[in-house]
Amino acid sequence: MKFFQKEIRLKAYKRGFHLVTEEILYAFPELKKIRVGMCQIFIKHTSASLTVNENADPTVRTDFESHMNVMVPENAPYYIHTYEGPDDMPAHIKASLMGASVQIPISNGRLNLGIWQGVYLCEHRDHASGRNLVLTAFGE
Repeated sequence: MKFFQKEIRLKAYKRGFHLVTEEILYAFPELKKIRVGMCQIFIKHTSASLTVNENADPTVRTDFESHMNVMVPENAPYYIHTYEGPDDMPAHIKASLMGASVQIPISNGRLNLGIWQGVYLCEHRDHASGRNLVLTAFGE
């Protein structure tokens, strides 16, 4: 069994949902060395998250952002953790709802995503810096 692990830093993205599949593939050519296996992608932040979803129509990403902002509004009167601005506590809640990692099968050296699937960085802060991802691939 082979194991590969790498930490990468994504560029800073504005608030919203962004396809980062190609950035991950470019940074992690070791995937090509695995015939059958798994790839885990973990984000090392508490105010951004990852998910897998639609990679073709950008309105899906816009709708995700709109819905999350309705579901988890800013300035809720019961928030106590507000030291870093009105987007901070909602960002933590959204990150927990969406999740800190995704796991994707590897088949013949490629991520085995569906034809309409891509990896999203879900940026929940108004003014975030780049985000760190840990990429781990293992298999035969």
